[in-house]
Amino acid sequence: MAVDHAAMLVFRLRVSKYAPTSKSPLLIYPLVEPTKMIMAIGAPNYAWHEFFPYLQHNIGVVITIWAPIVLVYFMDTQIWYAIFSTIFGGIHGAFSHLGEIRTLGMLRSRFETVPSVFTENLMPTPNEKNSKDQMERMNIAKFSHIWNEFISSLREEDLISNRERDLLLVPYSFGGISVVQWPPFLLASKIPIALDMAKDFKKKDDKELINKIKHDKHMISAVIECYETLRDILKELLIDEHEKRFIDNICKAVELSITTEHNFLVKFRMSELPLLSAKLAKLLNLLKGDNEDVESYESQIVTVLQDIMEIITQDVMTSGHGTSSVENRPKFSNLNLNLMEDASWKEKVDRLHLLLTIKESAIDVPINLDARRRITFFANSLFMDLPPTPKVRNMLSFRTPLEKTLAIFFTVIGLMQLFLTSLVCGRKQDTNLVSRLSQGFCYTRHYVLTPYYKEDVLYSEEELKKENEDGISTLFYLQKIYPDEWKNFLERVKFDNSDNMDELRHWVSYRGQTLARTVRGMMYYRRALRLQCFLDTAKDRDILGGFRTYSPDENNQDHILARALAIADMKFTYVVSCQVYGLQKKSTEARDRSCYTNILNLMLNHHSLRVAYIDEAEETVDNKTQKCYYSVLVKGGDKFDEMHLLLTKFGIFHDKEIYRIKLPGKPTDIGEGKPENQNHAIIFTRGEALQTIDMNQCFFTCLVHVQPRDELCDYRPKDSGKPSQFASFFNNCASVSAMIRVRFHYGHPDIFDRIFHLTRGGISKASKIINLSEDIFSGFNSTLRGGNVTHHEYMQVGKGRDVGLNQISIFEAKVSKGNGEQTLSRDVYRLGRRFDFYRMLSFYFTTVGFYFSSMITVLTVYVFLYGRLYLVMSGLEKSILEDPRIQQNNKPLENALASQSVFQLGLLLVLPMVMEVGLEKGFRTAIGEFIIMQLQLASVFFTFQLGTKAHYFGRTILHGGAKYSATGRGFVVFHAKFADNYRMYSRSHFVKGLELMILLVVYEVYGHSYRSSSLYLFVTMSMWFLVVSWLFAPFIFNPSGFEWQKTVDDWTDWKKWMGNRGGIGIAVDRSWESWWETEHEHLKSTSIRGRMLEIILALRFLIFQYGIVYHLNIAHNSRSVLVYGLSWLVMLTVLLVLKMVSMGRRGFGTDFQLMFRILKGLLFLGFVSVMTVLFVVCNLTLSDVFAALLGFMPTGWSILLIGQACRPLVRRLGFWDSIKELGRAYEYIMGMTRLLFNQAFSRGLQISMILAGRKDSNMYGS
Repeated sequence: MAVDHAAMLVFRLRVSKYAPTSKSPLLIYPLVEPTKMIMAIGAPNYAWHEFFPYLQHNIGVVITIWAPIVLVYFMDTQIWYAIFSTIFGGIHGAFSHLGEIRTLGMLRSRFETVPSVFTENLMPTPNEKNSKDQMERMNIAKFSHIWNEFISSLREEDLISNRERDLLLVPYSFGGISVVQWPPFLLASKIPIALDMAKDFKKKDDKELINKIKHDKHMISAVIECYETLRDILKELLIDEHEKRFIDNICKAVELSITTEHNFLVKFRMSELPLLSAKLAKLLNLLKGDNEDVESYESQIVTVLQDIMEIITQDVMTSGHGTSSVENRPKFSNLNLNLMEDASWKEKVDRLHLLLTIKESAIDVPINLDARRRITFFANSLFMDLPPTPKVRNMLSFRTPLEKTLAIFFTVIGLMQLFLTSLVCGRKQDTNLVSRLSQGFCYTRHYVLTPYYKEDVLYSEEELKKENEDGISTLFYLQKIYPDEWKNFLERVKFDNSDNMDELRHWVSYRGQTLARTVRGMMYYRRALRLQCFLDTAKDRDILGGFRTYSPDENNQDHILARALAIADMKFTYVVSCQVYGLQKKSTEARDRSCYTNILNLMLNHHSLRVAYIDEAEETVDNKTQKCYYSVLVKGGDKFDEMHLLLTKFGIFHDKEIYRIKLPGKPTDIGEGKPENQNHAIIFTRGEALQTIDMNQCFFTCLVHVQPRDELCDYRPKDSGKPSQFASFFNNCASVSAMIRVRFHYGHPDIFDRIFHLTRGGISKASKIINLSEDIFSGFNSTLRGGNVTHHEYMQVGKGRDVGLNQISIFEAKVSKGNGEQTLSRDVYRLGRRFDFYRMLSFYFTTVGFYFSSMITVLTVYVFLYGRLYLVMSGLEKSILEDPRIQQNNKPLENALASQSVFQLGLLLVLPMVMEVGLEKGFRTAIGEFIIMQLQLASVFFTFQLGTKAHYFGRTILHGGAKYSATGRGFVVFHAKFADNYRMYSRSHFVKGLELMILLVVYEVYGHSYRSSSLYLFVTMSMWFLVVSWLFAPFIFNPSGFEWQKTVDDWTDWKKWMGNRGGIGIAVDRSWESWWETEHEHLKSTSIRGRMLEIILALRFLIFQYGIVYHLNIAHNSRSVLVYGLSWLVMLTVLLVLKMVSMGRRGFGTDFQLMFRILKGLLFLGFVSVMTVLFVVCNLTLSDVFAALLGFMPTGWSILLIGQACRPLVRRLGFWDSIKELGRAYEYIMGMTRLLFNQAFSRGLQISMILAGRKDSNMYGS
């Protein structure tokens, strides 16, 4: 702890030292002299009407130049925080042994040390003292159980094939083998190589050959193991003692020639060994096969055995004929075929066959990248700093002392009831007392909690086969995305077109964000605890005998496994809080019924799974019917329950209610849905610790074998002595946040002090709007009361699966709005007041400060461009740059401006990712992944998300009223329509992108600065990149986003959406009017301050018109304010004409078509006449027309925004319909512009590699 405090102090001092001074040489000093010169210049020549022409010292120019510099300072510390958190996080991770094993090659080289490290860190210290050799054997035996369970789970998940599984498994029993039996992937090809070495060895010196083999420790181990295993297999297979003595004589001759006589190469011919190896492989292959025809099967084995002995005695041994006379030579006809039923013996045969026949290297085993990542992380986590490990029965029980006492009491009562029932009813009593005892402890288990609403539980067959417009189904998509896993699945289930559909549904669902995937991952907890308890309680003989060889039937298990299962059940129960489960149960809709059935099946298949839900029931109180609400906990039907047994005979399954608690009202009417979903279910949990897991998360077997006991050993109060929260979220530089004590609850998975949080408002604050990001407020709550949140690198949980840009953007928007509400909350204010200065800064930059810096990054671009627009349009830039003193000192000014690049924050924020990957996989891999990310347009993606953060965070700060947005969790196999993208990104990206584009165009057309400088391009390059990213990213990351036919269909759909009328009950995806009303709904509830700020921000668009009209040729270089006034006259005339057209359409469009056409004709003739006069008389040019469009379009948008902000006033004046029509006109303009840019950008570009190929006719083919 002292080390952490010292590191925390050093980190904060370094950041506070570098952050304020880093920009001084780069930004401040170069601008000092130019600023003095600008202030000394006299009154400049303005190009427009200047309302304040006599301002001293050119203060407007000074503000324009320095404003971006000031804003850069706001995000400067964020950049340095990212840099130093990367450095300190890397150092901390290195000292924490993060990346100790980064690759499978490193695992192979250090695999011998893994069992001892595993036993040291994850097994309790044994009481008895054993010899070093016995300890090593027991370490490997215990490790083999965990390792093999882990490898078996990878096979169950289809991440590895059967062959890869066999190569990775470690044998359980040593069975008289004198060497350590390592997994075959370490010994692959060692025997064939050794045979080739011996065959090609021409010398007669035994020691030289033996030393060459011993040089490879795995090769000598494989040779000895094969020899001893073959000897044991042959002796166990033979029944006749004479035949066994014959084998012993051969083995004795081999051993004597090597150990005593040293004439092995003299007595045995090495050239015949490959022939012997081939015959042995044939024998082992027979022993592995089926023996349906016993006589034929036995005769084949006898024949091969005789051939083997003949090769040994006649070909390999130089004096083999003397081993036995021809008359007395064994016939090997009496075999013990009952060995084929022995699982351990079969495993021994399979392993020997693998070692003899595998000739290729296993360096690429496994092939699957996810499997490789899990294996390396599992091995690496063993080398990290883990707490001392107790036995499972002694680990934190997740129960209070009172609950333990009650558990024992209820268990005794339950056993007495069971005994009496069996006597009275005559039902056969369950003799497995320990197994039944475990059932009695269901009252006091460790609970893991997951909130669930209406997400997918298990994909249906129809959902798997449903094709999009390109003929791509979800199943076909996954087959192409995970080809190796699909191949492994076919190998495992032997799938065809008609059978095993349930297996196929599970395979697809486990690769999506489904509840089934989450439940499967959490149920690994029970398997891990059961296995760890077995290792704690079993004797050495049982551990060496193997865990996998026991019967999987829980009713007939050995008492050791039954005890292990009982203790695991005492320690673990999983609760899924499905608040709508009761409604789904009563619903008649197909989807709701499917979700209910799938959840019920999950409970029936997983003994430790419970479901909590809110039940709505109508009850009569005082002769009045009223709706009552209950929190209900249910489980799957008990297999010992009489009703369950009766119903299952008829194929009817049901749940069994455990608890029902009446609520004062509907919880979701008071607070947000997700936190209330968690808080209503917390009462059904027990004990001292509660873990929360999100719906889109999943545990892996390799992780739960490390975590259950160790994470609870680390669950302890920190510093303050009060109960604390233990939270973990695997993200970049998380260890630094924990080290500097500003880590909070950023999501799941987390382990809470249940009693502490149960008495302080639950694990999630649930107030509507303000607690939108409910999770982090529990961290705030815990820290304010003296707790601390820790982070441990050996914990890792899978998060999410395939999602598209729209789902990610919705999530980013939700988090950004949540951070905006956090900024306005009292919790953040109190933390800021109570922290010391340095911790307060760390807290700021790790929470709301990151989003504020993102907003400042975008705001800096606006301030810079609007400042350039002011200088260019006013003529100040030209006037100042023509001064000789400024021309001589122009270079420092350029350098300062060039440093204001939007790339700074984006590129520097990827440093934590590079450091994390560098530590875990090596820095060469990290740099390679970084380059690949850039080639995959990661910069476009992150720049686009920068706009999402800035828009929603800023809007929440201005107006509040954040709402929860449901994040989609489906596969992205469907093309998102343009209307969907437009609704989602119109205000956050498209409008702002077009605004910045107009700014850059005007700056390019009218500006005269830096044209001779190479830095001119760099000054605006990042801003053009920002514009391109915001305008095109939704189409780049959209399947078939640039396909012509899709664009035509999108245009038709968008026009239909734009033309539909809105109204009450019309969804936003059905009508533009409904969407337009909801888009500025936040302005209805905003304060006067919010309305005024919205109006002030809208006034920025007027600078375009004011600046451009004075540069028109028709203005004749006039500086009179009358020019600006005449431009407004033109603007109002255009709006009046549009209003007349709109009124004419409504008044004459249906019944008086002729009158409406006459009106449009008159307006058109008037427009042509006016334009003719302007061109002929007033010298209007074509460039003036385009320039006027650039000036008037932003002005109209400004009027629209002001009208929306002043909606009550505009409605009273009767102009609201005009504002709506003006908005519709701008939507048409922006929509058509987007679609035109879409085709101009890249015609016929193919985004998805899947869509480029032809779909197979047989979608189930391998």
